[in-house]
Amino acid sequence: MSRPAGRVLTLLELLQSGGTRTMAELADRLGVEGRTVRRYVDQLIDLDVPVESVRGRYGGYRLAAGYRLPPLMLSDDEALAVLLGLIAGRRAGLTTEYTASETASAKIRRVLPKHTAQRLDTLLESLAFTDQAGELDTPDTGVLLTITDAVSHRRPVSIRYTDRDGRRSERTLHAYGIVAHSGRWYVTGKDARNGEDRTFRLDRIADARTLPGSFEAPVGPGPAQRVLSGFATAEYRHEVTLRIHGTVEQIRARLPAGVAILEEHEPAAGQDREPAAGQDRAAERWLRVELRVERLDWLPPVLAALDRPFVIERPDELRDLVIALADRLASFARQA
Repeated sequence: MSRPAGRVLTLLELLQSGGTRTMAELADRLGVEGRTVRRYVDQLIDLDVPVESVRGRYGGYRLAAGYRLPPLMLSDDEALAVLLGLIAGRRAGLTTEYTASETASAKIRRVLPKHTAQRLDTLLESLAFTDQAGELDTPDTGVLLTITDAVSHRRPVSIRYTDRDGRRSERTLHAYGIVAHSGRWYVTGKDARNGEDRTFRLDRIADARTLPGSFEAPVGPGPAQRVLSGFATAEYRHEVTLRIHGTVEQIRARLPAGVAILEEHEPAAGQDREPAAGQDRAAERWLRVELRVERLDWLPPVLAALDRPFVIERPDELRDLVIALADRLASFARQA
């Protein structure tokens, strides 16, 4: 923009992008002299835009922290990035409130230039998703922010929780972190009542409030690994133990960390010996696989897809299901 009003708006956009902008940088971007930049800054201040002057060798101008600036100025690429992020977040279940996501999208689209809106519509028309958008429950924004603050400051938090069976309870949680996994939000931490590490779905928390006091950050695995381990060791109807010969990567491709626990297996006579300490993860060897599931019927196809030697230690019911699948596949293959 060459008109003064346009350059003032460009200055505002540069300051919105964050950080301190030096006088030389602003003058270069606007194509004016330093004294003209100062005049543009004065015009923004007259419009109640809180522009701060930063002194020193690396000084310049910046916007005051925490100021909610109207209007939000986005370039074409930034507007498209924000809208696509909102669409992807809704489909993945990683937004907090559906209505807020919809109204935010509508506000941005309403002020898009015509050519940018057409670019977006063209993109959405040509965009395909491999799965259908799920009807996933989303967490309350207030609950999410309260627990986030408790995690950040290592403060206990009181929560009202409803489990999958509809039982309600009030707990005090030492929250380690918040994790997004498979379209849901989770918080992991120590239940102060029994001292056990627990994982809770955020959309099942009706209320959260921080409490006085503090706690020490735990050592060991991070929040994401704790959540995955919690899924793998949760109480379900069937406890399954297998021995599979292959690499960690081959097994994890079908049985990820949120489903199964892998550990080294000491082979019996006649089996391959374990590799020496430090051997490459890509080396094939016998690994013990443990998982807990509500149903067994999905496991035989997974084991078949692995295409690796395996031994079923328990339960016998799984062995019967695998044999039945093998018989069906052999019968299909024999058909003319």
